[in-house]
Amino acid sequence: MNLILLFFFLSLISQVPSEPILTVNPKTLSKSGDSVHIQWSGIESPSKLDWLGLYSPPDSPHHNFIGYKFLSSSSSTWESGAGSISLPLTFLRSNYTFRIFRWTESEVNPEIHDQDHNPLPGTKHLLAESETVGFELGRGPEQIHLALTGREGEMRVMFVAEDPEERQVRYGEKEGEWEGDVAVARVGRYEREDMCHAPANESVGWRDPGCIFDAVMSGLKGGVKYYYQVGSESKGWSTTRSFVSWDKSSNETIAFLFGDMGTATPYLTFSRTQDESISTIKWILRDLEALGDKPTFISHIGDISYARGYSWLWDEFFNLIEPVASKVPYHVCIGNHEYDWPSQPWKPDWANSIYGTDGGGECGVPYSLRFNMPGNSSEPTGTHAPATRNLYYSFDMGPVHFVYMSTETNFLQGSSQYDFLKHDLESVDRMKTPFVVVQGHRPMYTTSFESRDAPLREKMLEHLEPLFVNNNVNLALWGHVHRYERFCPLKNFTCGSMGQKGKDWEALPVHVVIGMAGQDWQPTWEPRPDHPHDPVYPQPKRSLYRTGEFGYTRLIATKEKLTLSLVGNHDGEVHDMVEILASGQVLNGGDDNNGKVGAVHKVDDVTRCSFSHYVWGGSVLVLGGFVGYVLGFVSHARRQIATERGWTSLKTEER
Repeated sequence: MNLILLFFFLSLISQVPSEPILTVNPKTLSKSGDSVHIQWSGIESPSKLDWLGLYSPPDSPHHNFIGYKFLSSSSSTWESGAGSISLPLTFLRSNYTFRIFRWTESEVNPEIHDQDHNPLPGTKHLLAESETVGFELGRGPEQIHLALTGREGEMRVMFVAEDPEERQVRYGEKEGEWEGDVAVARVGRYEREDMCHAPANESVGWRDPGCIFDAVMSGLKGGVKYYYQVGSESKGWSTTRSFVSWDKSSNETIAFLFGDMGTATPYLTFSRTQDESISTIKWILRDLEALGDKPTFISHIGDISYARGYSWLWDEFFNLIEPVASKVPYHVCIGNHEYDWPSQPWKPDWANSIYGTDGGGECGVPYSLRFNMPGNSSEPTGTHAPATRNLYYSFDMGPVHFVYMSTETNFLQGSSQYDFLKHDLESVDRMKTPFVVVQGHRPMYTTSFESRDAPLREKMLEHLEPLFVNNNVNLALWGHVHRYERFCPLKNFTCGSMGQKGKDWEALPVHVVIGMAGQDWQPTWEPRPDHPHDPVYPQPKRSLYRTGEFGYTRLIATKEKLTLSLVGNHDGEVHDMVEILASGQVLNGGDDNNGKVGAVHKVDDVTRCSFSHYVWGGSVLVLGGFVGYVLGFVSHARRQIATERGWTSLKTEER
């Protein structure tokens, strides 16, 4: 009888379903970008809608996840109820935990969706939760990035740490020998109450941004390689980084310029992220390593992280760019996705259709505190939040005078920005810096179908183009449109003479749209005026080259010539270029007054002449070294189809 009861009892136990198990390893990571291995088992009747959520801090409510992954797209063994995935994590000043949920088709709410209109997964049925994963103490600050101050002999360095305890930067010409060169960093931060609207000021989007430190290394010799660390003895020092100091007497300028890059994430989240940003950084890193000890800088002209109020995307962005931004100055100007919200103070009647909700309720606050550009431009927010900074400024780099402007704040005649631009352009010493390059976010010229921005372009043509033409601006670079497009030398939509075939030439600005660094929403080109609804987009004569290729531009200038090249992300090669002489004459990329395309040098020849002797030798080594950094991100599957019902990635109008 006892044996029968024991057998019956064991039989009942065997029929009880096992509880799902979710484990993580290791439980402590050394730095941002390190991966955690997540393993699960014991999931009964697995479904394609079962999903894994990332949470930081660990006590976040179920619906306030950082990101998510569907188990079916994460592991080939998911149908067995078990599987695993490795994810790189970014330090958010808090631990992580992971949760697995069951989500049924009957619970799908199409009204609650991500930016691609895929329904966000539901959190009603929790299956399992992991232990916490944290980061080592004493590892030093992260998110290190450099910037010019505009003053000779200086370099600014900014970084993020978890508390306001004093941090420093120590630096010197020999690695590990700081020779007493130490600068104390100023510390600041912003709070949830500084954000102007949701999601930036709600718990779903807000996370602790940490403390933002800002230090200036001074007494630097021009064109010298310096080593540096940031941190403190009590909290730990970063790994040693290096940069080449600004050389005011240099007769050469090298820069890498683009707009609208954003960042990539190894998970899906509320906001669309930008996988192409990985390739952009990869190829720029190749170029930087090949250059060796030549001073250069990066210019990112608006739509920086595309955080749109989800604050952890700023952390992901700075983690992505740190390999390049800790080597060379990283300069920015403001775009609509950093600033725009209806409550912002500048609201001209003609701009009602232009300045919308693209900033996600951030209203310029993270942008203003996470960067510190030269000059002291700022605009009040009209609230208790810090003033918006980094709006317009300029500096010289070798033979080029670079000017940055804001298309999101007042630039009309009579504004402080207009007065700055006018005075700055009129004051350029063309003997010292024969080239002038102006940069802003929204373009003055584009042939994309940008009907919403038409009133703004009209104001730019009315108020700014005369400044550019009268002061012989050589190059005007713009973002916002997520394509590359190069125009002939332009004035009022009319191509100036290129001076070919013995004709006189006219010095006019060359406008180039360079918003192709990462954001993958691709606008259509302007249709034919008489057939606006037919998918035929003829290329106007003023548009000499346009493409949907992702990539960045590379600027190389001497006192005699400036060359701007488009480098494509799919192969790292040059796909377009234009050359401008110090006199203002454009050597190639156009023809005569009718705007016909003239003879353009072969890309291979241009590359060999202007840059490949720097790049060729270092490319293979750098690409190999970069693999470790991007490995965690490359596995990021974009916009999975949640079920067989066909929820695909739908692109809405976005710039």
